[in-house]
Amino acid sequence: MNKKLKEKRQIGKWRSWETTEGVIRAPHRSMMRAMGLTDDDINAPFIGVASTHNEVTPCNSGIKPLADAVKKGINYSKGTPFEFGTITVSDAISMGTEGMKGSLVSREIIADSIETVCFAERYDGVVAVAGCDKSLPGAMMAMARLNIPSVFVYAGSILPGSLNGEDLTIISAFEAVGKRQAGEITDEQLREIETHACPGPGACGGMFTANTMSSIGEALGLSIPGSASEANVDQRKIASSREAGIAVMNLVRKNIRPSDILTKKSFENAVTLVVAMGGSTNTALHLPAIANEIGIKLTLKDIHEISMKTPLLVDMKPGGKYVMFDLDKVGGVPLVMKRLLDAGLLHGDELTVTGKTIRENLQNIDPNLSENNIVRHIDNPISKTGGLVTLFGNLAPDGCVLKVAGHDFGKKFTGPVKVFDQEEQAMESLRKREIKAGDVVIIRYEGPKGGPGMREMLSITGALVGQGLGESVYLITDGRFSGGSTGAIIGHLGPEAAVGGPIAAVENGDQVEIDLEKFELNLLIEDSEINKRLSKWKPRPPLYDRGTLGKYIKLVQPASEGAITR
Repeated sequence: MNKKLKEKRQIGKWRSWETTEGVIRAPHRSMMRAMGLTDDDINAPFIGVASTHNEVTPCNSGIKPLADAVKKGINYSKGTPFEFGTITVSDAISMGTEGMKGSLVSREIIADSIETVCFAERYDGVVAVAGCDKSLPGAMMAMARLNIPSVFVYAGSILPGSLNGEDLTIISAFEAVGKRQAGEITDEQLREIETHACPGPGACGGMFTANTMSSIGEALGLSIPGSASEANVDQRKIASSREAGIAVMNLVRKNIRPSDILTKKSFENAVTLVVAMGGSTNTALHLPAIANEIGIKLTLKDIHEISMKTPLLVDMKPGGKYVMFDLDKVGGVPLVMKRLLDAGLLHGDELTVTGKTIRENLQNIDPNLSENNIVRHIDNPISKTGGLVTLFGNLAPDGCVLKVAGHDFGKKFTGPVKVFDQEEQAMESLRKREIKAGDVVIIRYEGPKGGPGMREMLSITGALVGQGLGESVYLITDGRFSGGSTGAIIGHLGPEAAVGGPIAAVENGDQVEIDLEKFELNLLIEDSEINKRLSKWKPRPPLYDRGTLGKYIKLVQPASEGAITR
């Protein structure tokens, strides 16, 4: 290695020298100068700033100032930032429509696009700024694939809405639809909720998928400590974004990469935090997907086993009372992590983007400083076990996911089945008030391939709650749910109907048993009858044979593997 190149490597120009060094790269440098870069800029490490700013959703509409702050931190630390954009999909706006099939697909597109730009441009590091549900895991998946120094920045939570002295979230509006269908509120009252639920930019306010994934970012060590709970409009979010720009330059110079941070133990930390906070069922898709990108296997059984030994500590919506804004006021995610660490439930020696360990990051957090009703102490939990469980059985050989945080479902439930082959059919039946307490509703052909894309079913879960059926009707699907969904809902059932899983054999009137002692989900008919029915089953033609969804059907893997594409 020549002396000049060795000096470049020492300042962190690990890959970008390929585009800037030597006579042969004069045309490349000419393109850079056209963007206003000086010799100093060209000689500095190149850092990609992946921004999901857009006007598609309020979750991402406030990102531009944060990306600008990241770039200031990079410039301050003698790096050269290059901002580029990627997509997002608004789950809440596409919810209940055919467009929702594009939501989970967008996670792969986001990961692919960030990876592609950083790989092609030979960037030395990356900071990703994301706000909506799929853009968070998509960004983290790209970081794991690239394995260049990386920091994740969460765009921040929305402030809670308010009406008549009560906090509102977007879930309030979905549940109000069910109340209107049941005749419990008027059109005028529905409109009042609609116009007050979302007061400005930021991701949905409860411990839904976005805030679950932001918390995961901290637990994995990919984000600046304390940043997961900051509101989008809080000026601390600008400060922590600038800090992220500084942090990535420190990682570049020390050559600390995601493979140094993302270990099996760090994923165990993330699961522990999620189940202690009552986080989203989408954890069971996104965490295994991120782990896969770094070469680590994380299974549904792993998640269940950690949940069984982790107490539920945080009283967060949708199952509880509070939103991320409330948690932030009493200490945020660091307070929860500190209590878990002191109880021996976190691996404290895992490295983070600060260049320090989890334990070092939390050493100045006083777990007793804030006495509040939001974060319980270890010896006084909301429940002795965590907020997510996974079930297996003859109806779910590959497993399925149930969120128990905020619920007392009882040990066993048995009921007659009403089967629907897509979400719209079930929603129409619910609208007609045909679904009654004690029923088991099965919605199939909504899985990764069959949907395709595992539509979230917030419209129907919200309507069930609004009609007073949230605890008395089990809803089971090979699709998935919003992090804001609540009630007796079991998702990600596998194998899915589209590949001939047992769910494809269920008929109206069959009895299904949910056993929360053995954590089993069983169809109460003989295996021989299931096999007989499946022998007559024929796969349906794919709903899409071209474009993004056509490719996705061909490439997507089961939900139990995170619905990754291969």
